[in-house]
Amino acid sequence: MPSTVTDLEVQALRLAPEERAQLADRLLASLSADTSIEEEWATEAQRRLAELEAGTVAAIPIEAAIARARNAIR
Repeated sequence: MPSTVTDLEVQALRLAPEERAQLADRLLASLSADTSIEEEWATEAQRRLAELEAGTVAAIPIEAAIARARNAIR
């Protein structure tokens, strides 16, 4: 069993991308004592997915989203 944060990091980085995302999500969720926030984000994610599937909104490439975010904070 890993004994240090570095050992855990090395093992975590060997995981598949989806598994790393799940682990990151669980770790971040464990930092918040307020579970209502996680529930609200889950509801929002489901709403957004439904909009995408219904075709009422259009997805944009991640590169474009990042560029827009960077420009907004400049």
